[in-house]
Amino acid sequence: MRLFSVLILSIGLFNSEIAVAQTRLRWQLENDSFQYLPPSIRVFKTNDSLNGRPFKAFYAEINLKDPNLAVSAEVGRGSAYKLSEYFEKEEKPYIIINGGYFNRETLQNLSLVMQKGVQLAFNQPSVKSKMTDSFYYPTRAALGFSRSKRPFISWVFTDTVNRYPMSFEVKPIKAKGINADPSFEDLETLEHWQWWRMETAIGGGPVLVQKGKVFITANEEQLFVNSVKELHPRTAAGYTRTGKLIFLVVEGRNKEASGASLEELAQLFVELKCKEAINLDGGGSSAMLINGKHSIHPSDKEGERPVPSVLMIKAVAVAQIY
Repeated sequence: MRLFSVLILSIGLFNSEIAVAQTRLRWQLENDSFQYLPPSIRVFKTNDSLNGRPFKAFYAEINLKDPNLAVSAEVGRGSAYKLSEYFEKEEKPYIIINGGYFNRETLQNLSLVMQKGVQLAFNQPSVKSKMTDSFYYPTRAALGFSRSKRPFISWVFTDTVNRYPMSFEVKPIKAKGINADPSFEDLETLEHWQWWRMETAIGGGPVLVQKGKVFITANEEQLFVNSVKELHPRTAAGYTRTGKLIFLVVEGRNKEASGASLEELAQLFVELKCKEAINLDGGGSSAMLINGKHSIHPSDKEGERPVPSVLMIKAVAVAQIY
């Protein structure tokens, strides 16, 4: 039985290639603030202003060539947990970030999660148009890792009856139909695709960077249509041409930190020399724990928001090896 979740949105025009101002922030190495980290993990912080606004952000640079590091993902399995709870449950990983989107009432994940080559959560299958009775079938951004920890970003469509997601490497497709819970056959696409045989993956969206340039596919993915300029706390991830993984979190919604737009977020990844990058769930969900310690302050008044999916960097000695 395929999962069914429908979000009513209007379809917009393509807005992938967006010109944004240079940010050029100054980053300070911050490893000493988070107890012991291996040399393959470096943490940076900035309090520079961004386009004239107060700004605060952290990013972690992870050298995936370190054989002592493992990439892992987990879901709440019907529940949601604070990152500090995942820290204890998952044998105290070096770094934890929140994952993709979810329904806050049912705690159903609406973004892909894979671990050990198995899909633990699936993308939202369809989006209802305001203008017609049709449904759009979005292909959404995901960050995946092969067994050798090589990172990939792709647009994927998931179906619970298939073992692997359907991957589009060049661009997301625009498909629609009358079936609210579509199968792969309902896409009726001639675009080249392949099975996405990742070992670990986390979904979200939209794509922010492709081939080292700002490339935001919000409209194509039916996410944040016409709102790429809004300022919010952010969680995002990307990788450089040399294979280094970047986790980036942006604080927001307080006097000392204004958040960032998707355009600004994409430009930050370009300036960090990332080849590709994607956005993950943001707002009150945005968080990154480093050795169990928060980097940015959560924006919810209640503090940490429980989330049903996370992406982690673990020490191999305490990670499950596969």
